[in-house]
Amino acid sequence: MPYVKDIFYNKVGAFADIVELSSNSYEELEKDFKTKYLGVKAIYHLRDPGSFFGHLGEEFFRRVPSSCTVCSHLGAGYDDIDVAAARKHGVTVTHTPSAVDDATATTAIYLIISAMRQFSKAESACRNGLWKKNLPLARDPEYKTLGIVGMGGIGTVVARRMALGWGTKIIYHNRSKLKHEPTDFAVEYKESLDDLLKEADIVSLHIPMSAKTKNMLGKAQFDVMKKGSVLVNTARGGLVDEAALLEAIRSGKLHGVGLDVYPEEPKITAELFDHPMVTLLPHMGTETWDSRDKMALMVLDNILACLKDEPLPNIVPEHQKR
Repeated sequence: MPYVKDIFYNKVGAFADIVELSSNSYEELEKDFKTKYLGVKAIYHLRDPGSFFGHLGEEFFRRVPSSCTVCSHLGAGYDDIDVAAARKHGVTVTHTPSAVDDATATTAIYLIISAMRQFSKAESACRNGLWKKNLPLARDPEYKTLGIVGMGGIGTVVARRMALGWGTKIIYHNRSKLKHEPTDFAVEYKESLDDLLKEADIVSLHIPMSAKTKNMLGKAQFDVMKKGSVLVNTARGGLVDEAALLEAIRSGKLHGVGLDVYPEEPKITAELFDHPMVTLLPHMGTETWDSRDKMALMVLDNILACLKDEPLPNIVPEHQKR
């Protein structure tokens, strides 16, 4: 717990002991809940694809004692937590939505510019002593049409910066039109994803991962996209059918691609490295001290609310009362 550690320990320490979750198996976890985690009230969860507790599902939550009522996740996306299993066993899940908006939007815009201008290909040439040899002319992002799939917090920041900074036309697709659209720049709602894909020069994904959104961009969707368009994904790798993406890259349908997320992190499909028009980042969306501190402070608010028996400020939508 490196983020705002002193603040966290000082504030939480006034109400509870803080113990690291160090069990290495479910069997060990079950025993530990009766000893060193006895009476646990809240769990602080950090996304870590390589750790034993990177994903919390039924096997985890069925062992959680009734004293524990909150799992506070450090992150806006929470597909690493089975929220249905958590609710089944009396645990409310919280997350940190707005804290990630600026940093993730910055990552998306970097990928948009790199994919449009082919900067990844140019850097590779430079590092290999080739200068501009065999580098074709790229494209400018200015005044293109940017399609935002998921105009939530992050998508709105991306749209605002690109509209006001690069003069892009903004179109967006959500399940429904926003009740309160931005007033400082123009946006146009597209009822269907296909309508957005047909028009956009740049498509940027900003929706959560779920059973409904898994592989939402497949061959049929790439076929609809404009030839020479750009795809950027800073949301979740599973939103895109990777086989269909690779075919769209090989065929020349896409001018450029920018990826910060992958279906099986931390694994990256080897073929992606063979295509220099693809800019690759290792899930860098919120990898800044500034953002992680903001996220940790939201986790702190949620855990303190739990310990004080106060309303939780950032409950995930699936657990909110309708």
